[in-house]
Amino acid sequence: MYFCSRINYGGNPPENTTIVPFTRGLAGPIDFTPGTFNFKNMALPNTKVHTTLAKQLALSVVIYSPLQMASDMIENYENNPAFEFITSCPTDWSKTVVPDAKIGEFVTIARKDKVSENWFLGSITNIDARTAKLNLKFLDPNKKYIAKIFRDGKDSDYETNPYLIIIEKKEVDSKTILSVELARSGGVAIIFSQL
Repeated sequence: MYFCSRINYGGNPPENTTIVPFTRGLAGPIDFTPGTFNFKNMALPNTKVHTTLAKQLALSVVIYSPLQMASDMIENYENNPAFEFITSCPTDWSKTVVPDAKIGEFVTIARKDKVSENWFLGSITNIDARTAKLNLKFLDPNKKYIAKIFRDGKDSDYETNPYLIIIEKKEVDSKTILSVELARSGGVAIIFSQL
């Protein structure tokens, strides 16, 4: 019965990944495979992943899984500039902070790479679009960073336009507060590299 209701719904609801870090992921690392770039399911056409592409990237940071993999077929990554985030994102961290979260609604997690001075941030939302105010006080003080931002586009939407993604760079520091629009079931993923 449970299986049938999931098929009818078509996959996990958008709020699922805003709950998992605080339930299943509370005690430590979990097996989770984000990184889907193709949201069409030809075998079960009424099912799909209920996220935007930017949210899929952000999940690499939000969900701690030290044995990370890219969950899609290689041809779905070829020539897609968003794949850079997956290939750059480490699986081992020296520090983790949760600048902002409300279970079931939104989650922002930042993690520092264990072997470099780089930080990675993932911020996701449930079915509601929202503006994320990303306070970067976790960055090392008195240092400048280049933030490479992978975010939802203006017309992104998990149901109608999940593939639209904007990639941009900004200079930031620990006093910066970034304001980023998250689409419905959307997200933002950021790489912070020290200058």
